[in-house]
Amino acid sequence: MKYRTIGTDPNTRRRVSVLALGAMLFGSRTDEKTSFAVLDRYVEAGGNFIDTSDNYAFWTDGGQGGQSEELLGRWRRSRGIGDEIVIATKLGARPLAPGTSYVDNPEGLSAKAIREAAERSRERLGVDRLDLLYAHIEDRAVPLRETVEGFAELVAEGAVGLLGVSNHAVWRVERARALAAAAGLPGYEVLQYQHSYLRPRTDIPEEIFPDGSLGGTTAELLSYLRAEPGLTLVAYSPLLKGAYARQDVPLPRDFDHPGTPARLAVLREVARETGASVNQVVLAWQIGGDLPVIPLAGASSVAQLEENLAAVELELTAEQRARLDAVH
Repeated sequence: MKYRTIGTDPNTRRRVSVLALGAMLFGSRTDEKTSFAVLDRYVEAGGNFIDTSDNYAFWTDGGQGGQSEELLGRWRRSRGIGDEIVIATKLGARPLAPGTSYVDNPEGLSAKAIREAAERSRERLGVDRLDLLYAHIEDRAVPLRETVEGFAELVAEGAVGLLGVSNHAVWRVERARALAAAAGLPGYEVLQYQHSYLRPRTDIPEEIFPDGSLGGTTAELLSYLRAEPGLTLVAYSPLLKGAYARQDVPLPRDFDHPGTPARLAVLREVARETGASVNQVVLAWQIGGDLPVIPLAGASSVAQLEENLAAVELELTAEQRARLDAVH
């Protein structure tokens, strides 16, 4: 395994594996036995960066979520896991009642909601401190300063280590970080956005993004990472939920545009040259790039995890990487 450091403060920064494991469906669609087997193999291989959320996976049963955090808590206790494993979770998008969702009834990012949600996550995970806590979706009904101060209070109390943000407009991320810096408070240091080799359209409206998706990695976000070396991008859905590898899984609709076929062709070409799978090339492209990107990939079987783990050791040549990057 290879590692990189997230965060800048010596008191909260962590050394994490360059491949993060997504636990979104653990405890729901992925049963406990399989989930435990995947987690055990990941740790055995040197992985130490696991991602979840307080609302995973509410859509599988019409509830409020929490299954993933609860399973991770049971796994931690059964294996005697301590703080050597970094578990990141998120809040803000948990439905307030069964049968609702983050679109119409989210917990939000008020100071009260942040405190209460973080406490529930700590209980489900069985930890004294959340290693990394993300603001999951935006809450523009709450003053941004209240959200910034609410997260900072938890850090000051030792209940949270690092702070992160996911699916927010870049200008809102910068504004929140500026507010925190001006007040001498900790700010967001880890950004979690959808990022893969194929490039999506970002102008297609979504239920909570009427102007187009805010959850994708845009040129603006990449530029922000270059300008702020203390930030790290955690790239969710790097393998597009199996669409690269499986004929029965279509590409998401925002990837249906003229630029996709050319990038797919080069990706498959490099995969043939390296003897690796397309998925492995995508992960290796992210891990070995010039920006601090940590791919976050889920796995519903140990076999899927093994394929992903092998990508950590795949070294693309400078010429292969240049070819991959040159396609527009």
